[in-house]
Amino acid sequence: MLSSSVILVTSLTGCEQAPQSAPKGMAPAAVSVMSMTTQSVPFSIELPATLSGAKEVEIRAQVSGILQTRNFGEGDKVTAGQSLFSLDAKTYAAEMEKSKADLNAAKVRLKQAQREVNRIKPLRAKNSISQRELDNAISSVDINFADVKSMQAKLDQAQLRLDYTKVTSPVTGIVGRELVSEGTYVSGPEVLLTQLTQIDPIRVRFGLSEREQLQMRNDAAAGSLTLPKEGHWKTRIKLFDGSLHPQVGQVNFSDIRINSKTGTSELQAITPNPNFSLRPGQFVRIILEGAVRENAFVVPQRAVLDNGLGKFVYVMGKNDKGMTVALPAPVVVGEWVTQAKGIANGWIIRKGLKTGDQVIIDGMARIFFPGMPIRLADDQLTSTAQQ
Repeated sequence: MLSSSVILVTSLTGCEQAPQSAPKGMAPAAVSVMSMTTQSVPFSIELPATLSGAKEVEIRAQVSGILQTRNFGEGDKVTAGQSLFSLDAKTYAAEMEKSKADLNAAKVRLKQAQREVNRIKPLRAKNSISQRELDNAISSVDINFADVKSMQAKLDQAQLRLDYTKVTSPVTGIVGRELVSEGTYVSGPEVLLTQLTQIDPIRVRFGLSEREQLQMRNDAAAGSLTLPKEGHWKTRIKLFDGSLHPQVGQVNFSDIRINSKTGTSELQAITPNPNFSLRPGQFVRIILEGAVRENAFVVPQRAVLDNGLGKFVYVMGKNDKGMTVALPAPVVVGEWVTQAKGIANGWIIRKGLKTGDQVIIDGMARIFFPGMPIRLADDQLTSTAQQ
């Protein structure tokens, strides 16, 4: 019983104990190893985020009048230029007709003034009339020409006011509920009729901590991390159920300021949302992609152990007697990766390993204490484990 207790305590203390001698008669544990080499690994960050519309538009009439019709269903998708509301247009149509008549009258007066100048010019050449009379006739042409311009402007304004009786959607999006009912007098832009949200594309807003930004800058300066050019990260959206939205977005804004309360700076990505499956206010997770971790050591997730004092891996090595044993190597882990060469789920090891180290990736459960004798499993098992 005493020997069993010693073995149990030794196994619990893990790599904090000096390598132990194997009890007599204990067979070496069969393990699989992976030889450490560096590789370039896609680097990504996953962060909490919220969605908001690309544009939040307040729909207001630009002229006053009685609201005659609502031309949409609440919550419908509407397209840019689609009619949303119609105001009573009779008054504005009458104003436009009057402006047309005024313009035509001004054009007639201009033609008459031009004919008068053409008539008296020969008379002035014969000194039959004074220069003053000719000057007055020419001035009359100029005045009437200005009147035509003025009347044209008034007609344009009347046409514009008439057009404004049809309230249209400025963008494609989702329209909200009706805030004013038919038959209500609308006093121009003072009255909010409804709201419209453009959600294709949709904005993704999130924060990145000052610590993470500093770490990435330091890694980039050291050459261990290549960041996307000009901060244009590619983005993916992870939904509540863990699935990924099919569209790929891009970071298009990064606030230079750090929020003193949260210790983060705000970033924003824009993502296509053609089927409107993403909605404003939705909580999601955003995955930033496009960076590369350079010269990285990657080990399978299962190879990294924790003894309560820190993380470590077992490395195949020789003891002072020349026996092949499992030696604990304390490590500092980086990010979790899923796209490393030959490893589906692994940890990047930032410190603690070197090229050529033989890290044990299978058979750790058979290692009862640091320094326990081990042997390699057959080649087929090693190959399968590495795959």
